[in-house]
Amino acid sequence: MKSVLVTGAGRGIGKALSLRLAEKGWRVYAGVRKIADGEALAAEHSAIVPIVLDITDAGQIAALDEVLPAELDAVVNNAGIVVDGPVETLTVDDLRRQFEVNVFGTIAVTQAVLPRLRTNKGRIVFVSSLSGRISTPGTGAYNSSKFALEGMVDALRIELRPWGIPVSMVEPGPTETDMWGGALDMVDAGLERLTPAQRELYGPQLAGMRKMAAQVQKIAAPVKTVVDDVERALTARKPKARYVVGLAGKAQVVAASFTPTPVLDTLLSFASGIKRR
Repeated sequence: MKSVLVTGAGRGIGKALSLRLAEKGWRVYAGVRKIADGEALAAEHSAIVPIVLDITDAGQIAALDEVLPAELDAVVNNAGIVVDGPVETLTVDDLRRQFEVNVFGTIAVTQAVLPRLRTNKGRIVFVSSLSGRISTPGTGAYNSSKFALEGMVDALRIELRPWGIPVSMVEPGPTETDMWGGALDMVDAGLERLTPAQRELYGPQLAGMRKMAAQVQKIAAPVKTVVDDVERALTARKPKARYVVGLAGKAQVVAASFTPTPVLDTLLSFASGIKRR
């Protein structure tokens, strides 16, 4: 039975992926922050082994040695968070929290399991985002963390060639998860965190972001589309370096690649309700 560690398995993409792989005959080590989420997953399929894993906790990462098999076939780095808000309004602690999860914690888990993957010529999959290619107003912290992750992974993919360890990135756009489902609440919470002076400066932009988030929710792709591409990355004879999820995502990447920066800035400004003075 093949084995895989999936981080962020308590909800959304990670949960759906864990169930899919278990149904396909994998032994799934499901990393969750709350044991109750893990127990609920394990109750749905006997091939799922829940592990309490906060990827920012060095002790919990070290404890993987006690539960993972000696020869691991794959790791799917799925755990991630979004810290939103205009760059000027973000605190350094906000930025640290964003990078601790999306970059440092993700790489720490990868480093911890690499000896097992090397022994078994396993695979590494990172669930990144189109936000690691195209930056949008109000999500600068998230964008920068995904840009950083993609740069790190591009280097890692080449560095691991001597051991035949494939490294892939799956890049979804907006997806039907609780993260996107709560996008409006997230924008509202961000507005509440602002000082009166910041609210006066950025209130109109956040209102525009709220409208854009409502529109994006309507076109969010099913979780299945992301899970399908992660499964391809895990099972293809020659996995791709990047999987851009869905036709809409592919079209977005191509359009952004050929759009001059001033034009793209104007389009994103318009979509976000940001007006030049």
